[in-house]
Amino acid sequence: MLKFDMGRRALMATAVAAMAFAGPALADGHKVVDSIHFLIPGGAGGGWDGTARGTGEALTKAGIVGNASYENMSGGGGGKAIGYLIENADSNHGTLMVNSTPIVIRSLTGVFPHNFRDLTLVAGTIGDYAAIVVGKDSPINSMDDLLAAFDADPSATAIGGGSVPGGMDHLVAAMVMEAAGKDALGVKYIPYDAGGKAMAALLSGEIAALSTGFSEAVDLSNAGEVKIIGVTSDDRVSAAPDAKTMKEQGIDTSFVNWRGFFAAPGLPEDKLAMYQDAIGKMYDTNEWEDVRARNGWVNIHNNGADFQSFLEEQEKVIGDLMKKLGFL
Repeated sequence: MLKFDMGRRALMATAVAAMAFAGPALADGHKVVDSIHFLIPGGAGGGWDGTARGTGEALTKAGIVGNASYENMSGGGGGKAIGYLIENADSNHGTLMVNSTPIVIRSLTGVFPHNFRDLTLVAGTIGDYAAIVVGKDSPINSMDDLLAAFDADPSATAIGGGSVPGGMDHLVAAMVMEAAGKDALGVKYIPYDAGGKAMAALLSGEIAALSTGFSEAVDLSNAGEVKIIGVTSDDRVSAAPDAKTMKEQGIDTSFVNWRGFFAAPGLPEDKLAMYQDAIGKMYDTNEWEDVRARNGWVNIHNNGADFQSFLEEQEKVIGDLMKKLGFL
């Protein structure tokens, strides 16, 4: 079974830590942190940027955090920001860096020398499942149909994606096919550098199916451009209740592209507890629900130790698959 899953865990912050480091409380006693500086390893407008700014917006509007600031630090596939946080750890105890699945993939491939173990793991916060979609006029209507087409002619049943070979869309497609009993090496994957190009290829028949993020798949489905034939969630997702999961179709696999927050190495335990407390309280606010719904995110909350266990499992499964595909 190939499974990447994160469940919501009980908060680890203690009352003593919250009182000692919360700073001046608001009248309603909800304020936990005076300020947070969000370090964003990519440019404005990307997924990391939206996650950091949306989280900061919810935390400050809900009164859990006094104020939030943001810094975009692109470079090295996210490695520049990671290196900066490690090299300047002592002066960055007020900083949280956002990251996601690529920190696992890019450290495995050596894009940067560090990995998640070199940082303080704060919490996984949101996720976006993956989906396999086909064109609206495709004769394929289910994963069974796609697998039958693959069995009949693998070379004519290409799956496209918006990431490079060995990137996330490729790995998801390979993972799904492997779990379905097919040889991942036999999957013909075609990369595209933009969603529009991938859609054009799908509609023209250049590819039989497209591996993409669930939220993007929902947008395309709502626009009447694609059919979602499989989702990598454990259960159906309310945003597309008619879309079947892989598991429903006999393919025992799940995947979520998580996003979450890391702090500098050596962060004192009491400050770590303070940040975890703030993030945990955020989920129960209307301000967070507004941000979450607006972005189509799935709540996936996982604190420190559980976050690390999840990342270690993901690293192993992704690493094994990348080795099989020849990328490691």
